[in-house]
Amino acid sequence: MHALRIRLGSSQAFVGWLFVLPVLVGLGLFLFLPMLMAFWISFRDWTGLTPPSQSSFVGLANYRALMLDPGVTRSDFALGLRNNFYYVLGVVPAQTVIAFFLAVVVNQRFLKGKGFFRTAYYFPSITSSIAVSLIFIFLFQRNGAINALIDPLLPTDRINWLDNANGLIHNLLAVVGVHEAPAFLENTRFLGLNLWTWLSGPSMTMYAIMILATWTTIGTLMLIFLAGLQGIPTEVDEASAVDGASAVQRFRFVTLPMMKPTLFFVLTVGLIGTWQVFDQVFAISAGGPQKTTLTPAYLVYRFGFRGSDMGAATAVAFILFVLIIVLTLIQRRVVDPEEA
Repeated sequence: MHALRIRLGSSQAFVGWLFVLPVLVGLGLFLFLPMLMAFWISFRDWTGLTPPSQSSFVGLANYRALMLDPGVTRSDFALGLRNNFYYVLGVVPAQTVIAFFLAVVVNQRFLKGKGFFRTAYYFPSITSSIAVSLIFIFLFQRNGAINALIDPLLPTDRINWLDNANGLIHNLLAVVGVHEAPAFLENTRFLGLNLWTWLSGPSMTMYAIMILATWTTIGTLMLIFLAGLQGIPTEVDEASAVDGASAVQRFRFVTLPMMKPTLFFVLTVGLIGTWQVFDQVFAISAGGPQKTTLTPAYLVYRFGFRGSDMGAATAVAFILFVLIIVLTLIQRRVVDPEEA
């Protein structure tokens, strides 16, 4: 009997591996192998126009040019990190809060036309990002709809949203008469940029892209939150109501703790997506004005396909990969320290 169980167990394991083999082969050929190839290229000087075998080994030169060596490459990479940091700081909290609020609203039993609202909120997420970006270009032009709406409230010169490189923090400081950087901020540098530049805040053009990204992603995140809300057993909520908990208390002490796995997933997806933003930047600003919308993902395209420097492009990609992993682990510990 024992030998029979061993044979059955081994045969089941063999059949199981046989079924997952096509997936493993596909992942190996189209995911892991290209990743290893890209990692190998990050240590070489390759234009992308010749066979990789004709490239030359340069060691850590590509990484050194991005992190240590003075020059345009390092300053562009630092600008990309700075711009993307403000982008993440603005988009991830906004899209998470709005999506969660909408999920709670459409999950109410008394709401009529739930299907309509869910479809309406989700529709921007399935629309072509390039098409939406072109619409936003018309909206944020100097004579566009956004300026037409705010003109009655702010009767000043119309803002040229898509050609305004001024940072928010610099603009606020200019209101109180601070137009130049203090000596400490001017002389202290990191990755080739002084702290005054690091603390400039996102440009007006980046704000337009942030609004676009938030609007197009809340639909998908709303559905994820909605699935999490509907996965909470109704018995738990009813039991807390019987115990005398108010609606606010049930939401705070029952719903939110049980939504932690979903919240972590949404924040992780949002973090990865925002650090890889490319298409909106490509369609709206191409990294401008004055490189205030450069992002690491756009630098991968610019270094690799416009500058024919695949080594630097893949180095940026792997630095971004490590950065996302580290931030995800930090986020995991903040959201759910016990589980982490």
